[in-house]
Amino acid sequence: MNRNILISGAGVTGLALAYWLDRAGFAVTLVERSPAFRRGGQAVDVRGVALDVLKAMGLHCEADALRTRSKGMSTLDAHGNEVARTEERTFSAGRLDSDDIEIFRDDLCELLMGAMGNQVEFVYADGIQALSQNDQEVIVTFASGIERTFNCVIGADGVYSHTRKLCFNDESTFVKPLNRVLAFFSTPNLIDLKHWQLIHREAGVGYVIYPSRDQKELRVGVGYGTLDAEVSRHDIRAQKDMVASKCVRLGGFFPQLIDSMQDTAQFYYNELAQIHMPTWSKGRVVLAGDAAHCASPFTGQGTSLALVGSFVLARELIRHPDQPAQAFAAYEERIRPYVHINQELLDLNRKGPIPDELMTKAKNSIDLHDMFKEVA
Repeated sequence: MNRNILISGAGVTGLALAYWLDRAGFAVTLVERSPAFRRGGQAVDVRGVALDVLKAMGLHCEADALRTRSKGMSTLDAHGNEVARTEERTFSAGRLDSDDIEIFRDDLCELLMGAMGNQVEFVYADGIQALSQNDQEVIVTFASGIERTFNCVIGADGVYSHTRKLCFNDESTFVKPLNRVLAFFSTPNLIDLKHWQLIHREAGVGYVIYPSRDQKELRVGVGYGTLDAEVSRHDIRAQKDMVASKCVRLGGFFPQLIDSMQDTAQFYYNELAQIHMPTWSKGRVVLAGDAAHCASPFTGQGTSLALVGSFVLARELIRHPDQPAQAFAAYEERIRPYVHINQELLDLNRKGPIPDELMTKAKNSIDLHDMFKEVA
């Protein structure tokens, strides 16, 4: 029985899949286009059933110890003056008295990497260039020119998944642009911000700022509206210049952060979109996480969808190691209702903060107790 699986993408989805599949004895190769593990990035939320997945992994206590622990937030005007404050919630985490865990993306990824065994093969600075498949295997040609065969391939390579483009037709019909750009970057803590969050939204441009866990850095997110892809996804200099141009009206301390952004290596830029597909698999290739069903950061559920979906996909592959079509069908049947209700949160977010009762319903809208019993 061939249990050789390639995962494209070393984000939360790919790492969680690698953890479960490696634990079950699969030979896992994880390929990532970045040259090394990427630091930086936004704070993400683990909520509802996803917390139970962390518990099943034995990582809940460690994740809780790494949480951001913000004490509140201030709303600022364009000049950096405070116009409102609250100690009840933050923009990124929601209510501070909930059981949800807000954790930096790189901290969560590092935690997942540390939990898996030494058998997982990591291939950095490479990616899938081409693939073909038959009834028994997938033949993968990497950008480096190497050709290898795998039992299955999992595309966990994000909202603009290259695996999806290679394997599925009608790519343009799957990507539903939200006409928003979100850029995240790290700077030194130039304003001595401690355990607090700053937000601003006015005239089509907004930002959120919070310190890193050790309070030495700032993580800065800038969002703005756009009708088209204004710069190449691979031209970081042009992306930084575009963000700077959108923020030119912002005063106070903010120009210092924009100046610092120009020199940081920790910079992420995304044209936001939701992904809607009629099926997430084709033969022995399957998509997971944002590649299959991105809900958008505005829902606050992307990381939870990644953790829950990875758990279910891995469990179905473990149940049906020689029948990928059956495994993928069971995965979709179990996850799609959960994905659907969480993607619908986007429309609610456009009208203001998502009501707490609706967020609670969405984050707990899947029952995995039978699967948790299998790994107890």
